[in-house]
Amino acid sequence: MRRDQDAIGQASRVRIHCGDLDRRTIAARHRKYDAYSWQRTRRAAAAVELMRVAAACRSDAARPMFSNIPILLTWLRIVLIPVFVVVYYVPDSWLGPVAKNWTAMSIFAVAAFTDWLDGYLARRWGEVSAFGAFLDPVADKLMVAAALIVLVWLERADSFLAIIIIGREIAISALREWMAQLGQTKSVAVAFIGKVKTVAQMTAIIALLLWENVIPGVSTPLLGEVALWVAAILTLWSMFHYLRLAAPHIGGPHQ
Repeated sequence: MRRDQDAIGQASRVRIHCGDLDRRTIAARHRKYDAYSWQRTRRAAAAVELMRVAAACRSDAARPMFSNIPILLTWLRIVLIPVFVVVYYVPDSWLGPVAKNWTAMSIFAVAAFTDWLDGYLARRWGEVSAFGAFLDPVADKLMVAAALIVLVWLERADSFLAIIIIGREIAISALREWMAQLGQTKSVAVAFIGKVKTVAQMTAIIALLLWENVIPGVSTPLLGEVALWVAAILTLWSMFHYLRLAAPHIGGPHQ
């Protein structure tokens, strides 16, 4: 009887030990399978993401320049530049001076509105592209430069203010291009002061192109002149702001 009890106890201990071994083995196998499954899932997700990015890059590279509405609006802004310039070359017998002012101002105002609209639609519809990011500031600078040259020609704007604004646009464009080559594009991203400068600039150009008093008690030419001075001051301020941001990268290892 004693021997039977010892045998039964030993058998129970063996079964318990074997059960522990089985549980440990099963748990280890589960961990190994979970790790393997996680690795496979991660690799599959990475492969899917890589294919998605590659497809996006291919579609962006193969996308024609006139493929979406935001880019079409940017091209429209460029096309409108010579249109509002030509307005002032139309004979007075066809279009009187006041009508010329209203027509040129309206065309420029539409072009300025597309400047906001194309960026808004591109972000809203997810159609931001490298070509659009390149073309949009080019269109803006061409539009502003053409308008300022016309205003100087019409003797409605001081030439040195136009030189300050146009020169700043060229300098900052060159600075951004150089910073992009260094991989520091975000260092000279558009700041709030640059947006305020743009608003003052557009207000000045629209008022000086219109030249006709439309608000009782407010001189449109004076409003345009004051806004242009504000734009010129903010132009210099923003230029020094961007130069200060880029200063740490000047003369660095990337020079």
